[in-house]
Amino acid sequence: MPMYQVKPICGGDIKIDLPTCMYKVPNIHAQQGKSCTPEHALQNGEVDPAVKALEARQDEIMRKLYELKAAVEGLAKTVMTPDADLDLTVSSSLSSQCSTTFKNTTDLDTVLGKDLGALRDIVINANPVQPPLTLLVLHSLLCQHYRVLSTVHVHSSVASVPPQLLSCLGPRHTDSYARHMFQLGFTLIWKDVPKPQMKFSIKNMCPIEGEANIARFLFKLLAPYPSDPAVATLVDSWVDMAFFQLAEGSVKERSAVLRALNSTLGSNPWLSGPEFSLADVACYCCVLQSGSASSSPANVQRWIKSCENLGHFSHAKLLLK
Repeated sequence: MPMYQVKPICGGDIKIDLPTCMYKVPNIHAQQGKSCTPEHALQNGEVDPAVKALEARQDEIMRKLYELKAAVEGLAKTVMTPDADLDLTVSSSLSSQCSTTFKNTTDLDTVLGKDLGALRDIVINANPVQPPLTLLVLHSLLCQHYRVLSTVHVHSSVASVPPQLLSCLGPRHTDSYARHMFQLGFTLIWKDVPKPQMKFSIKNMCPIEGEANIARFLFKLLAPYPSDPAVATLVDSWVDMAFFQLAEGSVKERSAVLRALNSTLGSNPWLSGPEFSLADVACYCCVLQSGSASSSPANVQRWIKSCENLGHFSHAKLLLK
């Protein structure tokens, strides 16, 4: 028995229709008179321009990602050795057409090994207190024979670097982001080191130290060494005299080298005979760096002008001003 009763406040039974769907929207994929499209469509069946722009941007991003993936996969096949401890990075590159300075060019695969898909990057550590002029001249020659991606870095061991050293390899290339478009990489790192150091591949070769030895390696990328042992020995002899006597020797040693240069150049246009060689590059840069250019004998003065007329030594001269 209930405790108490109350009278009903509404009369009779009330029937309520419960909905089976919360709300309805028109079907945008089946417009009358228009076929279904897989793209995002507006109510009138047209594709939103913002969606089109977004898809185009996504396609471009995916293309760059595929290029990056291919570059990384190539790097996984060979181990490169650029220094990782970098505080400031300035990228630049220079690429130009082949020159006729050398008659016979070298196959990169012969000197550097088979191309495995990654950019073959030559990494050089050099002290900004004494810039390696010879290597900068050889870089200019390499750019005339190959598509070279050149990059300048500043290591944390160096407090500051003059602006001309940051741009010593030329202006930044417009396609520098696409490493696969280049044949050779040339990375110069200004670092506090006693002598220039070069690294290429720790798998195939040990690091090379000394500007003279690095210059020999780079020159082999331009042209093969003379097949005649006597000429090859003569070139090496001039390179050693340039770096050990002209650049680092006493006043007496410099004078002796200048007399030898004057005597040789009296009967030959270049130091190794009728053709321009590494001996001319090394001796020119060391004469310039030692400050002996203005007081050198007549034949040496004429030879200096002949070197400058080639156009490969302009960057080296600017660094000494």
